[in-house]
Amino acid sequence: MKNSMGLILLLSFAVVAGSYPIYKTFFDKPSTPDKSKPVITVYKSETCGCCKDWVSYLEDEGFAVNAINHDNVDLIKTENGLTDSSLKSCHTALVDGYVIEGHVPVSDIERLLAEKPNAVGLTAPGMPMMSPGMASLEPKDYDVLLFQKDGKSTVYSSY
Repeated sequence: MKNSMGLILLLSFAVVAGSYPIYKTFFDKPSTPDKSKPVITVYKSETCGCCKDWVSYLEDEGFAVNAINHDNVDLIKTENGLTDSSLKSCHTALVDGYVIEGHVPVSDIERLLAEKPNAVGLTAPGMPMMSPGMASLEPKDYDVLLFQKDGKSTVYSSY
């Protein structure tokens, strides 16, 4: 009886732990925003779990995030110069005059802000499975693209 009770407790813990983003633990402390980093405004659907996880990822990396639930995120994309549907993803962020579309890693955002290229922004088109906010903190098996107002894009980072 003791062993089965222990197994039940262990399985219960696994179910509860599994409901948290994979990079969170019960022992994580809330991160404090790094005041040297700009605020990122993220437009997302209220019900999208991966968008919430990407916001948490940004916060864990020291960004202050203004997350805004929006019924028409596509309108935000269009208003900010992202018109090519092949470049779109589930959420759109704005930071220092740039658009960050989808599950772009923090390292690419920081590089963009340091280099300040003449571009609309960065995108991780679609919803790459092995990306921050999805199934991995370490990006794997996808490209982040730098895109221009005319929709042209170039590979910014390959993972």
